[in-house]
Amino acid sequence: MIVHYITFAAGFVILILGANYLVEGASSLGRKLNMSSIIIGFTIVAAGTSLPELIINIFASISKKTDLAIANVVGSNTMNTLLVIGAAALIFPIVPSRRTVYTFLPISLLAALLLAFFAWINFSSDAPFAIISRWEGIFFLALFIGFLVFSMYYARTETESDVEEVKEFTLKRSLLYVIAGIAGLYFGGEWVMGGVNHLMVQFGLSQAIVGIAIVAVITSLPELVTSILAAFKKNSGIALGNALGSNIVNVFLVLGVSSVITPLHYSSLLNLDVTLMALANLAVFFFVIVGKGRQINRLEGFIMMLIYFSYFGFLIWRG
Repeated sequence: MIVHYITFAAGFVILILGANYLVEGASSLGRKLNMSSIIIGFTIVAAGTSLPELIINIFASISKKTDLAIANVVGSNTMNTLLVIGAAALIFPIVPSRRTVYTFLPISLLAALLLAFFAWINFSSDAPFAIISRWEGIFFLALFIGFLVFSMYYARTETESDVEEVKEFTLKRSLLYVIAGIAGLYFGGEWVMGGVNHLMVQFGLSQAIVGIAIVAVITSLPELVTSILAAFKKNSGIALGNALGSNIVNVFLVLGVSSVITPLHYSSLLNLDVTLMALANLAVFFFVIVGKGRQINRLEGFIMMLIYFSYFGFLIWRG
């Protein structure tokens, strides 16, 4: 029995390491093809932050665990919005960059509201489940492509100093990183799904609670740690941009791919979680656009964290 827990934990480690190696290798190859650091940051690195969620959702969709696929995205985005941003703001008030205010903030809000809209219009009060269809998945993927195109167009207004320089390795090392990353994603994803199946059988947990309270939390831990470290360095604005960027990719790419593989039938109880995710994004938008000084202050960060931990407690109670 303990082997299941070891492989489950190891699966997450391998999955996250695989995503990092793939992003580093692909970014290095991009530099060798004369791609700018800005374009790499807006494409490869941006998509790479959601690779663990994407791989888990692909496995979940193929195995028809569609509740898990929805819960993983909703749980990850809720944690990004309330806990990651909230913790960063509590350490040091967040003053967002121009890029965040005019790109990530409104697009992240749009993604959350669209997901909530699709969830509610496809829900019937006399049905035990709701659905995200293939057509809606295709629409999300089209929006993701549009987001990438817009990001690259917007990148023309940025300078190389505005982004982190991409590490460039030898061609052989870059290719090895890419191969190792792909292998890590595959085997890590398999081990995680094996652990998920064991947890569901052993403890009678639903796909929703495993997705939101376990899988989403673990896959979002790197973002949480990165954001906390940035906040201690008084760069908490980075946390906001990274969290919102991850939210966009999770909905448009991760959920888009998942629902194209198979329509996502999921428990109608998850509509409450989808609604909270949308409201959390609205709160961030309100704090930045309407709030005093166009920032997220420590009190607002504390309130966001309090809401998240209260929600997490409710999840455990709901089971």
